[in-house]
Amino acid sequence: MRLVLATHNDHKVTELSKMLEDLDVEILSVRDLPDLPDVIEDGETLEANAVKKATAISAATGLPALADDTGLEVEPLGGEPGVFSARYAGPGATYDDNNRKLLAALEGVPAERRRAVFRCVVAVALPGGGVRTVEGRTAGSIIDVPRGRMGFGYDPIFLPDGSTRTYAEMTQTEKNSISHRGKAVRAARGLVEELLEDAFREVPDDPRN
Repeated sequence: MRLVLATHNDHKVTELSKMLEDLDVEILSVRDLPDLPDVIEDGETLEANAVKKATAISAATGLPALADDTGLEVEPLGGEPGVFSARYAGPGATYDDNNRKLLAALEGVPAERRRAVFRCVVAVALPGGGVRTVEGRTAGSIIDVPRGRMGFGYDPIFLPDGSTRTYAEMTQTEKNSISHRGKAVRAARGLVEELLEDAFREVPDDPRN
């Protein structure tokens, strides 16, 4: 069986592929398949965006698809940037742009009040239209100076509860074991395994033939 990861983010492809590597599934990304639609993430919630991406790519390829949407919700900012995390500093923002804006917004906020939660919603969609979602969360805090060179996004400024290291100071395996995306994908593995046994048996090897 083939499973399409509905994302253009190479960092996400690497993380998701690693988490799913031991399943009897051939992992593809949207870059492996030509002429796929560019799905606009305009949903008001993480779940809406994940479902939209997964269903659109599944319908376009005739293959099951997995998509995620992730948001960092910072308590003293009323939950921002939330669903706008990837474009917090505006369209085309880099990871550094987003981090700088977030740190500026938290300037003067004491460490004990810089609480945050990383949320990840994963959607698994079938070519016939069925879709299911799961969610993972990791609580922590936002530090005032970025640390670490691993990971991506807000990883250098997010310190998970119970850790002395940011996500960006962890190896991929260490991060996956505690991260919001790791938790969500581990739950999604169960969905993929169920589909392997049931509906996905009927999916042709090459729907374009």
